[in-house]
Amino acid sequence: MSQLDMLRNHFSQTTSITGVEAAAIYKIRALPRRISDLEAQGWSFDRVWKTDTSGQRYKRYTVLTIPAKME
Repeated sequence: MSQLDMLRNHFSQTTSITGVEAAAIYKIRALPRRISDLEAQGWSFDRVWKTDTSGQRYKRYTVLTIPAKME
């Protein structure tokens, strides 16, 4: 299964993901690139910077729209 297929499956179950989640669960090391690949296919995402309890910043990607042929 490709990384994009793993992300499509992930987003069919939940609407968001972080880089740490992508790396730990799916072994995806370049999440921003994969998100860009999905956007090229018609997906749209919101990006929000957050800070964890240790002060480390991270970005959460949330699906806004899925292309009609993918729903």
